Amino acid sequence: MDIAEDTETTGQDPLPEPEFKVFEELESEVRIYCRKFPAVFERAKGAELFAEDGRTFIDFFCGAGTLNYGHNNDFIKARVTEYLAADGIAHGLDMYTVAKREFLDAFADTVLRPRGLDYKAQFTGPTGTDAVEAALKLVRKQTGRSGLVAFTGAYHGMSRGSLAVTGSRRARRAGGVAGQDVTFVPYEDGPQGPFDSIGYLERLLADPSSGVDLPAAVIVEPTQLEGGVYPASAGWLRALRELTERHGILLILDEIQAGCGRSGRFFCFEHAGIIPDVVTLSKSLSGYGLPLSMVLFKRELDVWEPGEHTGTFRGNQLAFVAATAACALWRQEGFHTHLAAAIGRLDRFRGELDSLAQGLVTRGSGMALGIDLGAAGGPQRAERLQRYAFDRGLIVELCGRQDEVVKLLPPLTVDLAVLDRGLDVLRQGLQSI
Repeated sequence: MDIAEDTETTGQDPLPEPEFKVFEELESEVRIYCRKFPAVFERAKGAELFAEDGRTFIDFFCGAGTLNYGHNNDFIKARVTEYLAADGIAHGLDMYTVAKREFLDAFADTVLRPRGLDYKAQFTGPTGTDAVEAALKLVRKQTGRSGLVAFTGAYHGMSRGSLAVTGSRRARRAGGVAGQDVTFVPYEDGPQGPFDSIGYLERLLADPSSGVDLPAAVIVEPTQLEGGVYPASAGWLRALRELTERHGILLILDEIQAGCGRSGRFFCFEHAGIIPDVVTLSKSLSGYGLPLSMVLFKRELDVWEPGEHTGTFRGNQLAFVAATAACALWRQEGFHTHLAAAIGRLDRFRGELDSLAQGLVTRGSGMALGIDLGAAGGPQRAERLQRYAFDRGLIVELCGRQDEVVKLLPPLTVDLAVLDRGLDVLRQGLQSI
């Protein structure tokens, strides 16, 4: 009797494949990506993943935007291995270390000063949600106000404070989180179409009977990636900056997934020419997939007292070393030339899809592209395309309210021939399904 017959007869779930057995037995049911991409991976290089059974996959997922410079980038890896070989300190809390000093110097010289940004940096716990938690705590302390404004479709993390400003009902319900003084306003664009969110905010703030007190801050993603790949327009972000400045409200830009070059520039908000009060960074900040999160804020906002916000792993020295090397990449002309070429390939692919009469809608910015199948089969078709791609050696993620958008996040450094192969799989998949 084969597994299919045994399942039909007994009504039990099929037995796990031998290579998956230990995961199925010992890991929680909360797992998600291993269910979408059922393979046991053992090596990775550039934009490719190699499974233990010999299969090779092109990676357009990149750790949900954590691997902007690809897997095991040679330049960054050399710096990390040299540091390890020299017995460099690995864990340092918030103590002074050579690795942290070199990163701060490199980040200031490469990223902050050329953009005229006079920010102080705070290292938080290891994940993006830790950076968001610290940012929310800081703006409330600095202003003495508790209210916040967030946007529909937003994703800011899975811890309690971050969930409070995340739009997904499913995520908030799982965390047992209610509104907590958060006012949600429709984003500039979304599945229901454009919305005058700036005008709406103006009305709320001007009306003494709106039920909304003056908030401490507005938190916004310059491109909503989890929400369905909705880039905010430069004009909208400028209008939001003007509104917050006029009302004395702090502006937090969540650049955790959209930042570190994903838009073609280091910060996504650069395209709008604005200067936020607070910026959160994580994911690709370390450049190597090592946990590192940071909050940047204007100097006058540093109202912390020593020890008011801590985190055991806020001093990940290996991540500092890798992030310093990533800064060096940004100073190389070849890096920018390659990035421009890769963005050009992705733009041309988007143009091809836009010309198809299949009800497809594409959105994107730089090295992020969303293929919205909401009007052309919806979540079921998106899931079929994802599975089609995986079966042919390409890993892509789904996003959007109902997982109706196929999200492409190739590495910024992706080999152009590999990029073309991955895009060919998607072309064929869209025709096939």
